[in-house]
Amino acid sequence: MIVLTLSVSLPGLKPPACKDINSQDCKKASTLQLGIFFAALYTLAVGTGGTKPNISTIGADQFDEFEPKEKAHKLSFFNWWMFSIFFGTLFANTVLVYIQDNVGWTLGYGLPTLGLAISIAIFFAGTPFYRHKKPTGSPFTRMAKVIVAAIRKWNVPLPTDPKELYELNLEDYAQKGKYRIDSTQNLRFFNKAAVKTSSTNPWMLCSVTQVEETKQMLAMIPILVATFVPSTMLAQINTLFVKQGTTLDRAMGSNFKIPPASLTGFVTLSMLICVVLYDRYFVRITRRWTKNPRGITLLQRMGIGLVIHIIIMVIASFTERYRLSVAKDHGIVEKGQQVPLTIFVLLPQFVLMGTADAFLEVAKIEFFYDQAPESMKSLGTSYSMTTLGIGNFLSTFLLSTVSDITKRHGHKGWILNNLNVSHLDYYYAFFAILNVLNFVFFLVVAKFYVYKAEVSDSMEVLTEELKVMRLRASAQEATVAG
Repeated sequence: MIVLTLSVSLPGLKPPACKDINSQDCKKASTLQLGIFFAALYTLAVGTGGTKPNISTIGADQFDEFEPKEKAHKLSFFNWWMFSIFFGTLFANTVLVYIQDNVGWTLGYGLPTLGLAISIAIFFAGTPFYRHKKPTGSPFTRMAKVIVAAIRKWNVPLPTDPKELYELNLEDYAQKGKYRIDSTQNLRFFNKAAVKTSSTNPWMLCSVTQVEETKQMLAMIPILVATFVPSTMLAQINTLFVKQGTTLDRAMGSNFKIPPASLTGFVTLSMLICVVLYDRYFVRITRRWTKNPRGITLLQRMGIGLVIHIIIMVIASFTERYRLSVAKDHGIVEKGQQVPLTIFVLLPQFVLMGTADAFLEVAKIEFFYDQAPESMKSLGTSYSMTTLGIGNFLSTFLLSTVSDITKRHGHKGWILNNLNVSHLDYYYAFFAILNVLNFVFFLVVAKFYVYKAEVSDSMEVLTEELKVMRLRASAQEATVAG
């Protein structure tokens, strides 16, 4: 952020000011200037990759699974986590956008840089007071060992009794921070990694718990895939939705014009309101019928979000068709002039996108955290962040592919620089169909998904088994002594 701020502030790191951006006399940024600017952006991307999956994870880790009050509070953690994230987004999409447009980029980038510096100071000040989990090594290595061991023993028969599979002693799991997972029948092939043979090489023999951890991470992949399409929809907010806004009447009063990018603030406002309503009212009401502490399951919450995404794209398609009809009626299609239609006609799709986020995005991050094994929580949380990145790449791919295909055979194409001659209504209808197909896929994978047992429940079973074992050991010792 410091380098990014400097790149728009220092004369040597930015091209000279240009009053008419359409003029051919404007000097372009040099290769060095572009290099520094993009280096700062990609450094931000790397830094975000380190913070995004881990900050929410360490936050959720502060709640004790074995303390009823803290366990109950943890159910609301991700709601308020996302609330705080979107509150910052609201500031960025309103105050910062206004500063960048009307004051300058130096202050526009300088303020978040200062905020980041303050947040780092707060984080370091609080570090001694956090609950820290002991590092358990690379989850990728643990998973790779299971996959390799299972493949190498593909022709080894599985025992009929799961207790014959290799597992560590109960005492090892009794230690703080270690959790045993019993063998399950889903993805049975990987159980071969725990079949005892003559080799004890960790790439040939893995414990049942290690196998189940790997299976839990793999079992979430179909759900992960089902979130790619809605993540692609999110990418439309700051691209096509905003570009639509530039073609409409942005006047609010006689002197103020709404920056098109500020429309995304309505997504944030909607999300903030919906999260509060969901946490304070929706959960309490549905809990009475479902008896589920969360009100509804995480997959059900995600499903509601997916349905809202379908509705959004249907509304967006009809709104765009109406915008195009107004442009045609006023004879400004080919000229690409501003359409005499208020920008607030786009409000429903922005507001509903925030509502969808309150259901899908919060449930997504909580699902991948909650269902990941205790030793792989950060990797689980990174699943939810990965969907956003893939969604952006998928959005770019679909945009370029559809644009190319629809230009063939002499057609104008659906997506052009002049939106008044484009057919975004067709493109949004295509997205609506894509969302419907994705929802059907989600229903199938959700039906076959098996939730993992809660840690507190597993530890209670483990504690009881340890008590039984120790009683038996004491009885045997008493018998021998007698």
